[in-house]
Amino acid sequence: MQICFDLYSPYYWPQYEPVYNELVAQGHECYILAYKSNQHEAPETDFFNDLAQSLPVDFIEEKSALSYYQQKQPDWIIFGNGSFSNTKDLNINTKTALLYHGIGVKACYYSPSLARYDIRFTEGHFRQLQLKRMYPKTNFVEVGFAKLDPLFNNKFSDKIDLDSLGLDSSKKTLLYAPTFYPSSIERMPRNWPSTLSDFNIIIKPHFFSLNHSKYKKQRQLFDRWANFKNVYLVPSSNISLLPYMEVADLLISEASSALFEFAALDKPIIWLDFLKLRWSYCGPFKYRYLKRMDATINEYNNIAQHVASPRQLEEEVRHQISSPSQFTRQRHAATSELIGQTDGNVSSRIVKALEEYKRKPTS
Repeated sequence: MQICFDLYSPYYWPQYEPVYNELVAQGHECYILAYKSNQHEAPETDFFNDLAQSLPVDFIEEKSALSYYQQKQPDWIIFGNGSFSNTKDLNINTKTALLYHGIGVKACYYSPSLARYDIRFTEGHFRQLQLKRMYPKTNFVEVGFAKLDPLFNNKFSDKIDLDSLGLDSSKKTLLYAPTFYPSSIERMPRNWPSTLSDFNIIIKPHFFSLNHSKYKKQRQLFDRWANFKNVYLVPSSNISLLPYMEVADLLISEASSALFEFAALDKPIIWLDFLKLRWSYCGPFKYRYLKRMDATINEYNNIAQHVASPRQLEEEVRHQISSPSQFTRQRHAATSELIGQTDGNVSSRIVKALEEYKRKPTS
């Protein structure tokens, strides 16, 4: 088969990559479509250009996507979100699949635009049942979370050497992976790495935090923290969180996909509840923030130690490092329902589903 991966944003690639590799291993022809109009910042352009050095990548304007696909007529197009709205105008032989780029902690995970594909791959059983109730006519296929495959199938080749990062391999390692919004970054103390100087701290910002102009203040804080001897700031060219998850002993983040990905590794987590919200999300407008987030995630907020104030961070980090199994049962339960199988074979199940799919005739 000929399969195109619609790479709307660089940070979709870690979810795509294991599936891409498995398809190629099974003899299928794969290529990538990247959008020129989405390359607003130089690092994004650099990422796509670097990818094109080793893999087949076509660059087009986003407005030309439909005509591109009509001309190429691939057997499958794999999307990471619902940005492409012209699925009905594709060639009759072109099928579409949604491989959503994250676990989905925001309400947009349930958007109708994500239910119009021939297949939507889902992660765990809980989400599968939720989506089937909402969109009974959509073909949902429960497979697991492909992004994590390399951590579970012994095919992970990007192992981190802490000493090469200027860190101390004899110390425990903390991974701070904040999202771009709503985020804890602006509320973190300016000197917080010094309060945890007996730990390595890897700071892995979201791609948007490092590359979009509106998050300039966040970058200023990252640069400040990077000056501490026990801190390594991951450069924007390193898209994937996986290598740092693999080496970290504890994750610090807000409500984000990273929390649930890390929980699948059964390692301790600090869930930050102190967030910097825009005025349009505060006070009488807080309903906008609540509407933005997926309320069902609250059912799984027991996977981690919650921290309501920056002042509590050091104490709770030390407690979780000394008691790493405190939330093991809760992590296992959440992983089963939200992540699904962690056997390293998610990509294989996706490939099998694509190979065996037969579109139902339209009435």
